[in-house]
Amino acid sequence: MEILRIILTILFVIVCVALTVIVLLQEGKSAGLGSISGVADTYWGKNKGRSMEGKLEKGTKYIAILFIVLAIVLNINF
Repeated sequence: MEILRIILTILFVIVCVALTVIVLLQEGKSAGLGSISGVADTYWGKNKGRSMEGKLEKGTKYIAILFIVLAIVLNINF
């Protein structure tokens, strides 16, 4: 069981680093003055799920879920 804990801990550290990097790669959510005049409704704003930013958001969700699951599993005493 100790080997499993070591493997999960290494995986947890990798997930932590990946989550940090993917969050830092994302753009800020501040719309600024562009949202007042409606500039935010561009092609890239409507098709955000297919853009790089949309993929980063989806990746963040999946890695965050993996982070939480691993944290719970590592806190269970074997």
